[in-house]
Amino acid sequence: MDYKYSLLGSAVDEYRKRPLLLQVDDTPMNLFAILEVKRELPRRWSTLSCFRKIRLYSFLFGLAIMFLIMASYILTGDKKGLLLTPSPYHFSSLVSPGPFAFNLSSVKDYTHIKLVVKSITSKVEFCSSRQPPELKALFNSEPHMFSVIPRKFLPGVKNPCWYEEYSGNITSDPYRTNLYARYSRRFRTVFQHLRNTFREHVFHHDGKPYRMRCLPYFYIIGQPKCGTTDLYDRLRLHPDVKFTTFKEPHWWTRKRFGIIRLSEGFHDRYPVEDYLDLFDQAANQIQGNLTANASGSPSLPNIIIGEASASTMWDNNAWMYFYDNTTKGEPPFLIQDFVHALQPDARFIIMLRDPVERLYSDYLYFGIANKSAEDFHEKVSESLQLIEGCLLEYTMRSCVYNTTVNNAMPVRLQVGLYIVYLMDWLTVFNKEQILVLRLEDHASNRKYTMHKVFDFLKLGSLTKEIESEITRSPASNTRRPADKNLGPMLPITKEILRAFYTPFNEKLAKVLRNDSFLWENNSKL
Repeated sequence: MDYKYSLLGSAVDEYRKRPLLLQVDDTPMNLFAILEVKRELPRRWSTLSCFRKIRLYSFLFGLAIMFLIMASYILTGDKKGLLLTPSPYHFSSLVSPGPFAFNLSSVKDYTHIKLVVKSITSKVEFCSSRQPPELKALFNSEPHMFSVIPRKFLPGVKNPCWYEEYSGNITSDPYRTNLYARYSRRFRTVFQHLRNTFREHVFHHDGKPYRMRCLPYFYIIGQPKCGTTDLYDRLRLHPDVKFTTFKEPHWWTRKRFGIIRLSEGFHDRYPVEDYLDLFDQAANQIQGNLTANASGSPSLPNIIIGEASASTMWDNNAWMYFYDNTTKGEPPFLIQDFVHALQPDARFIIMLRDPVERLYSDYLYFGIANKSAEDFHEKVSESLQLIEGCLLEYTMRSCVYNTTVNNAMPVRLQVGLYIVYLMDWLTVFNKEQILVLRLEDHASNRKYTMHKVFDFLKLGSLTKEIESEITRSPASNTRRPADKNLGPMLPITKEILRAFYTPFNEKLAKVLRNDSFLWENNSKL
């Protein structure tokens, strides 16, 4: 395509009348593409032409240098973010800055940040009036998912399972299109075993082949860096508990929307069948040996399946790309709405820790370059100002679920606002279905917390040897030595975060009727 622009040059009329032709071919341009400028000028303008060429080349050279600097900055990994949303440096066009205008030079000012936190906490309100969406609206949003999973499960089986008619050729590969196998080497290994034994577990009834399908009996739903990996590893040692091959499938929050890694944008959406495939190994164990049980009744009905994606409780960031924004900046559907529609009797385990320490652990674990207590302080300050700016136009709950705000913040402050998420989960599930634990209690007395989990999941008694192995194993996923060498966060940062999280912790302690969730005088882990 050829674009013609008339430029306003000097006051000379003849020069004004000469158009500047920018010839751009129809091939895609890269960032360093050079625009070819053609103009036939009289000789008397040769000096002026030379001067303007110098200015043009100087501009292009400066532009190239700028891009090189930006590229090197991005490659350091210091400012990685979700490419689906605008950069935090363009955030001002989306959310107005707070009354204490954002300025990287001023965020280090203690008095300034205290005012920001005070402004935020003055707007904290807890509203329990959320109305869950109607079942029809959920069906219309995910018709395929609801067509695959039945409303009722097999009687006499503790875990939610059912027999699904198999429409494919039982001699072909049932996992050939599974997207988890495409992106995970571990799943490819497991699926190879499942392929080899698939025909053994096909149940025939009235001349039709059926396969057993299962959903989890319980979910470990949060929070990140709160000990969910350690709990998962210990529960795996129980003979009646089975999990998927790896801890976190993230299907409910990410994979079903086509999110594999946040920095890569969208991929193909994982269908619910791919998610169900993850539980086939456990389903085969529940089903048992059908050659010895021709009735099709499971031979191990007390085995339960767990799923441990620590994003399930809080991560609804995909909503703004898939659902209509007709709810004043809040998602019309949440993860728990769909889970409840399919499994109203499901059980959930939540492991929490002091949100101040959780945030620092999260920063150390997920940060890539230039980590330090000073850098953490700056990122905390920047994130607080983004939340404050959001609160100028939206409620606290809207800001917690605001995808743009969440992805703009360099540290995940919102993940520590436990009560906001818990109150929303309690709008669809009963308190008796949700077990909330503290990492601090688990670290000091594993035997006590594990027995609470066993009772909650209605698991049978264990031998002393197995119980000892479960409670005595070393802790999983602890802080890396290199991160420990960075030392604790700055005292000023801890004080700021303590003030920010206090009203949320107070409400959490009130709802749970347990003052230990205030995390007062808490020792760090």
